[in-house]
Amino acid sequence: MISFKEIYVDPSLEAHPVVRRIRHALGHVPWTSRADLDAVTQELLSYRNDPWDEGKHILMIRPYEGRMVKNCPGTIGHICCGYKVINVMTNCPMDCSYCILQVYLNNPCVTLYPDFAQIFREVEEVLVAHPHRIFRFGTGELGDSLTLDGIVGFANEAVPFFAATRNGILELKTKAGTVDHLLSLDHRGRTVCSWSLNPQKIINAEEHLAASLDERLHAARRCLESGYPLGFHFDPLIYYPGWEDDYHRVVDLLAEHIDPCRVIWVSLGALRYPPALKQVAVKRFPHSPIFSGELIPGEDGKMRYLKPLRVRMYRKLVSWLRNWSEDLFVYLCMERGDVWDEVFGSSPGDTEGLNRRFEERCAPFMREGQ
Repeated sequence: MISFKEIYVDPSLEAHPVVRRIRHALGHVPWTSRADLDAVTQELLSYRNDPWDEGKHILMIRPYEGRMVKNCPGTIGHICCGYKVINVMTNCPMDCSYCILQVYLNNPCVTLYPDFAQIFREVEEVLVAHPHRIFRFGTGELGDSLTLDGIVGFANEAVPFFAATRNGILELKTKAGTVDHLLSLDHRGRTVCSWSLNPQKIINAEEHLAASLDERLHAARRCLESGYPLGFHFDPLIYYPGWEDDYHRVVDLLAEHIDPCRVIWVSLGALRYPPALKQVAVKRFPHSPIFSGELIPGEDGKMRYLKPLRVRMYRKLVSWLRNWSEDLFVYLCMERGDVWDEVFGSSPGDTEGLNRRFEERCAPFMREGQ
């Protein structure tokens, strides 16, 4: 999984404890201390045939400019879950064909921002300003939360930090199977370990270098046995001939491996992407069929399956999940209220309404960890 060929570090960070830890683990990889890291990025983008492939073999360690904890950007006209995004890393060694980061970011390198103390200060500001609210934070929006964490060590500091908070929850979202370093941490139920799930057929064809479905479920089971709440994300749901049997089998495997009472949430989100992604993805993954389906621009400008198809897919997943457990908290990621109505018979109305549902769901899990 980790196959870095070069590591670049900003000179101001060479003595940082996180950098020293990484250097100890990856001392066999050539290191360069360099102040003009943007020049490395521009060289990749300007002169390399596939900068996104080559960037996955370069680790860049640099200061973060601006606030490191931000609101999920959401999308206009759609209900957002009110997530707080922690920018500790962008990109990852995995190479999913549908990854939006291929057009969302302007730096193809795997990039770490090691000022964890600043992250915790900003999280604390949010929690203290609203002591009667529950806030969810996660590192899995701009990169995988766990694939490099055994070396980077963010979770070793973040899990105990969140365990000591009264109203904060950390989500570690991943497609990896590496959880050894999490199992002995004192989390007090305030860290959720979650996995993106797809049928093995999709993992093989589209989620390159990611852990297999069995590896993900085995890792989830190990975290469950260590008391962590679990989350699962069927996102992106991908339509293809035979999708129903394959996704139904994924839910059946969940039922075989996981106690639903420890599942704090499950999200559903159909494949969607900005139009610019198709050109990049088709060039990089010419054998992928997922961009040739019947998708049209939505209100947010992203390409989406037609609404009736999305609704049908969501209803199927909800029915299979409810057969596993009626008590599961299932939500839609970035969908309009009318889609919620057709899938569930009701809608949270807006982002604030969905936030309230999350707070009600999270409270008993947090009380159990006290």
